[in-house]
Amino acid sequence: MDIKYLGNHLAVTSQIDADDLVAIRDAGFRAVICNRPNGETLSQPSFDEISKEAASLGLETLYLPTDIGDPKNSEVERFRDALVSLPGPVLAYCTTGLRSARLWALAMATQMPVHEILAATKAAGFDMADEVRRIVNGGRIAAISAEAPYDVLIVGGGSAGIAVAASLMRRMPDSDVGLIDPADAHYFQSAWTMVGAGIFKPDRTARTMGGLIPKGVEWIKNAVVAFEPASNALVLDSGRVVTYKRLIVCPGLKLDWGQIDGLERTLGKNGVTSNYRYDLASYTSKLVKQMRHGTAIFTQPKSPIKCAGAPQKAVYLSSDYWLRRNRLGAIDVKFMTAGKHLFGVKDFVPALERYIDKYDVDLNYEHNLVAVNGPRRTATFEVTSPDAEPYRITVNYNMIHVVPPQVSPDFVRVSALADKDGWIDVDPRTLRHKKFPNIWGLGDVINAPNSKTAAAAWAQAAVVAENVANNMDGKTTEVHYSGYSACPLMVERGKLVLAEFGYGGKLMPTLPSWLLNSKRPTRLAWWLWRKVMPTYYWKAALRGRELLTKPKTVASRN
Repeated sequence: MDIKYLGNHLAVTSQIDADDLVAIRDAGFRAVICNRPNGETLSQPSFDEISKEAASLGLETLYLPTDIGDPKNSEVERFRDALVSLPGPVLAYCTTGLRSARLWALAMATQMPVHEILAATKAAGFDMADEVRRIVNGGRIAAISAEAPYDVLIVGGGSAGIAVAASLMRRMPDSDVGLIDPADAHYFQSAWTMVGAGIFKPDRTARTMGGLIPKGVEWIKNAVVAFEPASNALVLDSGRVVTYKRLIVCPGLKLDWGQIDGLERTLGKNGVTSNYRYDLASYTSKLVKQMRHGTAIFTQPKSPIKCAGAPQKAVYLSSDYWLRRNRLGAIDVKFMTAGKHLFGVKDFVPALERYIDKYDVDLNYEHNLVAVNGPRRTATFEVTSPDAEPYRITVNYNMIHVVPPQVSPDFVRVSALADKDGWIDVDPRTLRHKKFPNIWGLGDVINAPNSKTAAAAWAQAAVVAENVANNMDGKTTEVHYSGYSACPLMVERGKLVLAEFGYGGKLMPTLPSWLLNSKRPTRLAWWLWRKVMPTYYWKAALRGRELLTKPKTVASRN
């Protein structure tokens, strides 16, 4: 028997024999459901044989035969009722376990989010892609018709989505393009560091989504629950099925606050803040201004995160504020990072280390935040090292700036588009999906080995727009993405290290070194980011004006 658990209450397996029931009872199961009709094969034991032996062992049984095709609505309802009435845990079986898994998925349709159902069945080795539409419909059979396909469909209305839509429309203005995003507002998230430092007002970082979607692009104000790449379709949470000829996927990241025990219930109070959320960045500024002594902790998680320099920007700008007001000597500043290095590109590390020393920051590598107790004002970290077993320490704080773990969105992670780690699986140069040639990905959700920043998304948007436009024209040429990213590291108010680099940490400065030395903090870089970048973001990047990102390298596709 290969028993596969779909939850605490139910597991499924392939055909069992009466001799298996002792092991089933000893494994803790209290009831058995048979989903295989009697007589499918000559060698198959009958349900009566199974039921008789089960009764002698104190196991309850239910005969609920289901054909190999889609279960009837009545069968799904009986299965759902059985999960309530039978003592658990329950083991359901059929020929391979697939029919039982399908019944469970459909029965849970009204009780669990779609992505959780798909994740559970995927982990057990069952692909429920063919059942997505029915799951969205509450587990009931329904004729959900698909509409005429879009020339291009874009998933995500963040920096990457709006930029690629605008760039594509500049190339192919007559195209039928749709953009899917349920949000009412669009945020310039890179600027939240400045909000946290009291330099920008929050409203400077937000615009209405409807005002930014390019002319000619249809806004589909809904959320995606599942992809059906084999049929060039995706399913929305409204039950609507949208089809496409080409798909661009760029929904950004999910901030997984729940990975840190106790964090969600104390965010925005008890000195717990984060510049990674619009409504909390102002709280960061408030805490920094109010603090006069004590311990200030700044964290960085293990996972890939958007703008990997942002956690330490909060350290520098806060410390600079305290230094200018002669408070820094009474404040113990701790930077607790789960990583092994201060910054991923070594050329910029010396300049950053000088500011770590200047502010007397207690720098701790391989310290991953795992719990926060707001009322007690304590933070617990798991500490790892190559020479010892992981252990935990608890540190008291007066304020703590938390950067949450970040993962791909649920509907991406459980889809056929994702790699083993849940990221959209693309060619790192062309940004085309490795398995589905009419799908491209960009932004924070892809598995290309670049830093996840807004600047990277803009560069990728130009590449994807060009490659998609070439594909629409029937051309076989493709442009390449260099891995370009830019991370503006604000080390003090008025000075900034403008780190620009590509794949492999190759330095890729936009301006010549005689004008701007990218390896050290400069006032020019600060002025460019504070005064020029917001305008560039709203007026150029999101309008498809590729002033700095026009793709150049061209290759023929075999």
